[in-house]
Amino acid sequence: MVIVYSVIQKFGMDGLLVATIMGGFILVIMGLFRFGSIIKFIPYPVIVGFTSGIAVIIFSSQIRDFFGLAMYTVPAPFIEKWGAYAQAFHTIDLPAFGIGLFSLLILILWKKVSNRIPSALVALIASTLIVHFFHLPVETIGSRFGEIPNSLPHPSFPSIHWHTLGTLLPSAITIAVLAGMESLLSAVVADGMIGAKHRPNMELVAQGLANIASPLFGGIPATGAIARTATNVHNGGRTPVAGLVHALVLFVIMFFLGKCIAWVPLACLAAILIIVAYNMSERKSFAMILRSPKSDVAVLLATFLLTVFVDLTVAIQAGLFLAMLLFMRRMAMVTNVGLITDELNDEDEPDDLNALSRRKVPPKTQVYEINGPFFFGASYKFMEAMNDIGVKSKIRIIRMRNVFALDATGLHALTEASKSFKKSGITLIIADLHAQPLAAMERSGLLEEIGENNIFGNIDEALNRAREILGLPQVSRPATFAPTVAREEGRSAPRNKSGQAEL
Repeated sequence: MVIVYSVIQKFGMDGLLVATIMGGFILVIMGLFRFGSIIKFIPYPVIVGFTSGIAVIIFSSQIRDFFGLAMYTVPAPFIEKWGAYAQAFHTIDLPAFGIGLFSLLILILWKKVSNRIPSALVALIASTLIVHFFHLPVETIGSRFGEIPNSLPHPSFPSIHWHTLGTLLPSAITIAVLAGMESLLSAVVADGMIGAKHRPNMELVAQGLANIASPLFGGIPATGAIARTATNVHNGGRTPVAGLVHALVLFVIMFFLGKCIAWVPLACLAAILIIVAYNMSERKSFAMILRSPKSDVAVLLATFLLTVFVDLTVAIQAGLFLAMLLFMRRMAMVTNVGLITDELNDEDEPDDLNALSRRKVPPKTQVYEINGPFFFGASYKFMEAMNDIGVKSKIRIIRMRNVFALDATGLHALTEASKSFKKSGITLIIADLHAQPLAAMERSGLLEEIGENNIFGNIDEALNRAREILGLPQVSRPATFAPTVAREEGRSAPRNKSGQAEL
């Protein structure tokens, strides 16, 4: 709504309609290019923190109507809002509070009567009839918002000034990103509530088409709404048919029951949303994550507090950023680089058929092993190990049997190490190379820098290459040899010096 308001201020209503149409096309393009799948990478603590924060916001926004407080406006900031409630609490309206409490009791107790008829519908009808026929002085939809329209405006295209399209583009992108994010997060929340799986890319396409069509009838940007989605699921909605029924019912109500909708008491709507907030609060998941590693707790609390006290968009951005930083730190801590030539008993498992302790390492040869993904968060460990001036050797073998991912920073570190070794008269040999690192080395030119005759798929060929350089006789593989597999379908394994593929 902040974006909508700012666009109207700058460009008027036509500007908002044009920006919404542009945002709709951007959403369709995002869906066609499968950007919706990015939602899969949002960490669970971010989703729980966001959802719980939304539940708190929904709950806090209903206090005025539930108690019938005499407040002309309610501040948007969370702390100011509750401060205003405290100051106005002496103005509590007993009829409104009674209707709210009556509706709340129906919402809680109706499940014991029937699960086929939604409790929210029963509360809505019962409270509306009581207020209307007993003429209770309770604020309703009609008394606050006026008469509900009972017809659609004729479709019309907003006036476009081509020179303003570039100016509207940032607003259109913002509308598209926020609409897509909110819709996909709504779908994720629904997935968690019903144990299903949505189609994120189709969700973006559908939201895009909705935002292209909506402005033609004077509509503002359309997104998935977490509150209504949670209400829908809570009352039995499980498939997209529920959304279609929702739209059709609204359409029928607008045409035939517009005047009746004006009678609905706001206290009843507040009670319904209070129950919605309670059901979507993720209390159990929140408590579970609080017992998880500290990094997950930090992401959860940061997302939750920023959602409540600052802004939803800021909360998602900050939560994701913090989660990425902590993930990189965790991966860097998992990855280790060390000299294993003189520490065989400490480094190798006794049942490891490829253990270095089962082989004889040639003199003047040092073997290092990298364990874990070799990416920018761990490259500094590699450089520290390679710069260890206390280690004297003519040949350095880097074993990468546990490296399944290699990024540009890792490639750069290997390239710099190779150049430095050449200046010092040291030969670099790579052993136990898997498919993704091999492909990355081929594309970057590192394979040529190191020399294909120094790249091997297993440690035995690497040790024999060291003996060849030192002028020593070759040694056959031990009987306990177990192959190292290049693990990526469709990629060939490195080849030994005889041109034979090493698996």
